[in-house]
Amino acid sequence: MNFLTIASILVPLLTGICFAGMSAFALHTLEKGAVSYGQGYSRKTSVGFEDLFLFIPPKRIAEMAWLCAIVTAILSFLVLGGVSGGMLAILVRLAFSCLFGSLMLLAPSHLLLFLRARRRDKINRQLVDALSDMSNALRSGFSILQAVEHIAENGIHPISEEFATLLHQTRVGVPFEEALHNLDLRIGSEDLSLVVLSIETARSTGGNLAEIFETISKTIRDRLRIQERIKTLTAQGRLQGVILSLMPIVIGLALNFVNPGMLRPFLHSPAGIGTIVAVIVLLICGALSIRKIVNIDP
Repeated sequence: MNFLTIASILVPLLTGICFAGMSAFALHTLEKGAVSYGQGYSRKTSVGFEDLFLFIPPKRIAEMAWLCAIVTAILSFLVLGGVSGGMLAILVRLAFSCLFGSLMLLAPSHLLLFLRARRRDKINRQLVDALSDMSNALRSGFSILQAVEHIAENGIHPISEEFATLLHQTRVGVPFEEALHNLDLRIGSEDLSLVVLSIETARSTGGNLAEIFETISKTIRDRLRIQERIKTLTAQGRLQGVILSLMPIVIGLALNFVNPGMLRPFLHSPAGIGTIVAVIVLLICGALSIRKIVNIDP
C-alpha cells in the first residue's frame, strides 16, 4: 500500500472526524445557549412584561422566540435563493439565514420596549387630568392616599392600574414613599418622576400639594402641546424616511417580477448575496439616521 493510497483513505476519514467534532461542539454550544436563553433572557423579559400587567411565562416567551427565529431563518434562506447555485453560495445563504434568525431571538425585548414606551405615553397624557382631579380632591379635604384611591377607582386604563398597584403595596405594609419609588421605576416617565419628587418634598417639608399638582399639570400640558407641534412639523421628514427605506425593496421586487434573470446573479453567487445584505444593512442605518434626525426632544 503506497503513500497515495493511505492519504486517500486518511484525508476523508480525518475530514469526517473533524466535521463530526465541530458539529458536536456546535450542538453543545447551541444547547447551552438555548438553556441560558430560556433561564436568563426570557425570565428577565417575562418580569418586564409583568410590569405591563401582561403575565407571560418565561417558557412561553422562549418558545415563541425560537419559533420566530426558525421561521425567519427558513424564509430568508428561501428568499435568498434556497438550494440553487453552487455549494459556496448555499453556505453563504445558510450563514446569513442563521444570522437573521438569531436576530429574532431579541424580538421579545424589542416588543417589550415598544409596549412600555406606548404605555408610558398614554400615562403621560392621562397624568394631566389625573393631577387636576387629585388637586380638586385635596382641596375638598381628602388626604393624598384618598386622592390616589380616587384615581385608581375612577381613572382610565392604564394609569388606574398603576395607582391601584401603589395602593395595594401600601395596604400590605410597604411605606408610601417606597411605593411611589416603585411606581416611578415601573413607568420610567420624567413627568411622573417630577410628581413623585413633589409629593416626597411636600410630605417632608410641607407645602400645598393642590397648587403643586396644578402647576405640574399645566407644565405637562404645555410640553405635550409642544410635542404635538414637533410631530406635525417633522411628519414630512418621517414620511420621506419611510419612502426612501422601502423604495429599493419595491424596485427590487418589481425587477424580479418583470425580468427575473436580471437579479439571478445576485441570488446565486456569494458576492451578490453579500451585496444584498450590505444594501439591507445600509437601509437600516439610513432609516435609523433619519429617525434620529426627526426625533426632537422638546
